[in-house]
Amino acid sequence: MPSSSANTSHGDAADVPVPDGHPGTPGGPAASSPSSGPGLNRQILALAVPAFGALIAEPLFLLADSAIIGHLGTAQLAGVGIASTVVQTVVGLMVFLAYSTTPAVARHLGAGRMGEALRVGRDGLWTAAGLGVVLAAVGAVVMRPLLRAMGAQGEVLDHATSYALWSLPGLVAMLVVLAAVGVLRGLQDTTTPLVVAGVGAAVNAGLNLALVYGADLGVAGAAIGTSLTQWGMALTYLVMLGRRLRAEGVAARTSWAGIRAHLTVGSWLMLRTLSLRVAILLTVVVATAQGAENLAAYQLTMTIFNFLAFALDALAIAAQALLGKELGARDLRRDEDREAVRLLMRRLLRWGLGFGVVTGLLVGVLGPRLGFLFTDSQDVQALFGVSLLVVAVGQPLAAFVFVLDGVLIGAGDARYLALAGVVNLAVYLPLLWAVGQWGGSGAAGAVWLWLAYAGGYTGARAATLGWRIRGSRWMLAMA
Repeated sequence: MPSSSANTSHGDAADVPVPDGHPGTPGGPAASSPSSGPGLNRQILALAVPAFGALIAEPLFLLADSAIIGHLGTAQLAGVGIASTVVQTVVGLMVFLAYSTTPAVARHLGAGRMGEALRVGRDGLWTAAGLGVVLAAVGAVVMRPLLRAMGAQGEVLDHATSYALWSLPGLVAMLVVLAAVGVLRGLQDTTTPLVVAGVGAAVNAGLNLALVYGADLGVAGAAIGTSLTQWGMALTYLVMLGRRLRAEGVAARTSWAGIRAHLTVGSWLMLRTLSLRVAILLTVVVATAQGAENLAAYQLTMTIFNFLAFALDALAIAAQALLGKELGARDLRRDEDREAVRLLMRRLLRWGLGFGVVTGLLVGVLGPRLGFLFTDSQDVQALFGVSLLVVAVGQPLAAFVFVLDGVLIGAGDARYLALAGVVNLAVYLPLLWAVGQWGGSGAAGAVWLWLAYAGGYTGARAATLGWRIRGSRWMLAMA
């Protein structure tokens, strides 16, 4: 399926209504934008490998908080667990600040308009800061009632509220960091985010340890330490990008038109992300109904699935950056330039599918034998093993989906991704309901649940994304 989707007939020039004034010109920037050969492989790796490192580094913030707070007591750890879920959900929904900025910046870069690329990036930073202030203000008012509604009570509620409220000042910085990373990715730089994220993770761990135990601030100390670290990262990016703005003569002030453009694309990308999170949340609900052992096995399996997703996300990030740049460098009225974009897409898909096959084999062979590393329960180990076999078989399909998701984000096709996300969820819900009704528990329940998610839901995503790339209109979503 992936191969045929990537090589389907794409229609003639009449299918590509490129507006006058398209930046790509024959012999212009496109000439310096290779879309094949070993040079492209090096570009993909140069973007994907550091991006993978940065994605791995970011979860270390929460890991450090959990490890440090875990020694304070069960109530403290439970409170941080529920509070961090709220904060990370908000930040997760705001990931469009990176995803909307990367392709826009990359497209201007490909067309040789560095000043315009930086203006778009600047507008993204202002949008992030504004949203951060609004969300922090709202959070300060609704956080405690929200945490109580989620089931936190007594001492757990107190610790959760303390952690969440002290995290809110850092929320502004977190969103600025997202936008700044999006700008740098668009400028084809994923190494700087890796360095900043790695240093930030190390500083965060040391600072939290000092504030929680040295200053005896408890869970509030962990939140304060993370907020300070996030502000340090945000300021680092702002100084770095501020120098670039001055060098190109770009003013620091933004405009409502620039912010509105980000919010328009961002609203579609937020709907896309929301549909993904709803699918995962409802999957957890079904896993919970199957019993404690099935839920434990599901959580372990999802942990492995998410780790593999980091690597696929890295390829998707490379796709966003390279595809956006290529589209900016090409005159899409020309058959040969549209074909150059398709060649890049096919190369990215081959990388993704190759990774999916390799990781699928590794997970299928090694995964079921490693359950003892995570749990002493023989029953959970067995459920973990059969679930991983389903995940292993579905890895090539997941790779196809992740890479094409990055391709369409890179093309700025946010509206299609959002609407497709709603369709995919509509396809998944009956499958999930059927698993809940007739899937049972034990090994059968685990297998049916992962078949529904890794097969049915991911398959629906593959179908909608594969259908989109059959033509050429996706290339013009941002034109």
